[in-house]
Amino acid sequence: MPTPRRPQAPILIVEDKDSLRAMLRHALEEQGHSVVEAADEAEALRQVRDTRPDLVLSDLRLLSGDGVGVLRGAKDIDPELPVIVMTAYGSIQDAVVAMKEGALDFLAKPVDPDHLLLLVERALAQRRMAAENRLLRDELAARRGAPTIIGQDPSLARVMATVHRAAATDTTVLLLGESGTGKELVARSLHALGGRADGPFVAINCAAIPETLLETELFGHEKGAFTGASARKAGRFELAHRGTLFLDEIGDLPIGLQAKILRALEEKKFDRVGGTQPLQVDVRVVAATNRNLKAAVAARQFREDLYFRLSVFPIDIPPLRERPGDIEVLARHFVDRFCRDLKKKTLTLSAEAIDELQRYRWPGNVRELQNCIERAAILVDGDTIRPRHLNLSFRDAVTLEAPVDPWEQLDLSGSLADVTRRATVEVERRKIQAALKDAAGQKPRAADLLQVSYKTLLQKLKEYGIDG
Repeated sequence: MPTPRRPQAPILIVEDKDSLRAMLRHALEEQGHSVVEAADEAEALRQVRDTRPDLVLSDLRLLSGDGVGVLRGAKDIDPELPVIVMTAYGSIQDAVVAMKEGALDFLAKPVDPDHLLLLVERALAQRRMAAENRLLRDELAARRGAPTIIGQDPSLARVMATVHRAAATDTTVLLLGESGTGKELVARSLHALGGRADGPFVAINCAAIPETLLETELFGHEKGAFTGASARKAGRFELAHRGTLFLDEIGDLPIGLQAKILRALEEKKFDRVGGTQPLQVDVRVVAATNRNLKAAVAARQFREDLYFRLSVFPIDIPPLRERPGDIEVLARHFVDRFCRDLKKKTLTLSAEAIDELQRYRWPGNVRELQNCIERAAILVDGDTIRPRHLNLSFRDAVTLEAPVDPWEQLDLSGSLADVTRRATVEVERRKIQAALKDAAGQKPRAADLLQVSYKTLLQKLKEYGIDG
């Protein structure tokens, strides 16, 4: 019989038959395990969220819901949570399906208590080993300079569990999320947790460099490749050899460079500007964007083949407003940091300040919260940060203002033709301004984005009085 042990978290039994559930509970408690119960899928997932079990033992057939639903829901909440499914002898095929969905093992009915305890001990041992390995990887990554990602929200925990999985591979990762959510921190964590941690981490912001310079920044150039190229220059792909290249704001990559990036990703080869010999590199690519790349593909602003190549392993990073429990944790972390940086005495956040931080929507996410706390730490005279130091009231009024229905703003006077003409002019004008912004003011590129000729764009700019 296995040695009794008491885990830190309970085992969740999901079974709609009271007698079998009681038998399973008794067998597990006899061996020192704590147990929580559920009779259907909905209750099971509530228990997973509330009690954070070490293991789920679920029947596949339930009166309300089913074991596969329990399995999928549990894995959404905690991707590392082991799930053992129970099924009758005549339904072994269902267990095979569950195993493909991620179940650790299955238990045939009628349940043999000794076999049950053996599977449970094996599952818990694997759980402990996975946790220990993660702690060791985190410790090693910290020694290598991995950033500390602050937060306790389950959505962030799921992101970090996915990051650990991705870090163990060389797969291209696409980080998706709003500005300020910490995509570069996640990219650095992927690098530090993986097998390339001893290699370089090289970052480039594709939106911050003019298109005319971006190609040479990415791929380098040969001496004499253009006026001013007085010496050979290595690009970011070369500098990241045997390490990680972080392509930030990949959604702003000029359409003309996307084919060259695709080749570098697929073949691990590229040519320097002005070069004739392809260079081979060993680079793991992590890309990030705050744009909707699927929409950009549909608008022919982003190559579909490059999108599919980048999104092999997408990771969505939740905005701060979806992690309300992390706002206070992050705020206190930033207070401590800026007290050290500014060489100030210890500061505290008043209850009213915390309440104001919790009410604000944080459109700029963690970066905005960090800037807010830094400003407050500079402004405060005493030892307590209060709402007036946060200066959120004005932004609150703007953020919480009721959205305006754009259709209510249309001028519907005159004939149908008049209304259509006015609407068309306004849409074209706004679209051209957006294209010019995306193209960093470069009219030829804006024309490409709009899929019109350069001459047509110039005519439209003059017609609408747009200063291009």
